[in-house]
Amino acid sequence: MVLQQTPRMSVKCPGCSGAMTAMTLGGRLGATVLIDTCPACQAFWFDTHENLQLSPGATLQLFKLIGEHSSAGKSRLGDILRCPRCASRLALTHDMQRNTRFKYWRCDKGHGRFVTFFDFLKEKDFIKPLSPEQLQELRQNVQTVNCSNCGAPIDLASGSICTHCGSPLSMLDMK
Repeated sequence: MVLQQTPRMSVKCPGCSGAMTAMTLGGRLGATVLIDTCPACQAFWFDTHENLQLSPGATLQLFKLIGEHSSAGKSRLGDILRCPRCASRLALTHDMQRNTRFKYWRCDKGHGRFVTFFDFLKEKDFIKPLSPEQLQELRQNVQTVNCSNCGAPIDLASGSICTHCGSPLSMLDMK
């Protein structure tokens, strides 16, 4: 359950420089975790290790937030992202959760990291790449799909990667 949701004017979104909204969520062992969200960029700012401290219920609350803002237009992220704590340039970081690749931008000074809603779902292993068999079955039934990351159309006859943002086709794992 979300305990609190208030605008924090002092925290600027690394993606769009707008004000982020602070959310106090349940953490592991009864603790609370304060994270910053930007519905315009569809992204989260996690201070150091906050993403690991979230309780399962808090993670579900973030999924609900993602769902509530998924139909809204997504702001384009800036070319240079800056840490909301120290204003240093954030480093693009690629990581893996089991066999799913995801990315985020981290502060080299250890203040935290910025992750999009889509990559957060990949990090938590709820979105997975399609197997070759699943991709073939999809191609037999559908010609075009929209990218889960940016919304651009993907012509399945010519490929399985979004030509706009480079995201591979993936699926939401309901299990």
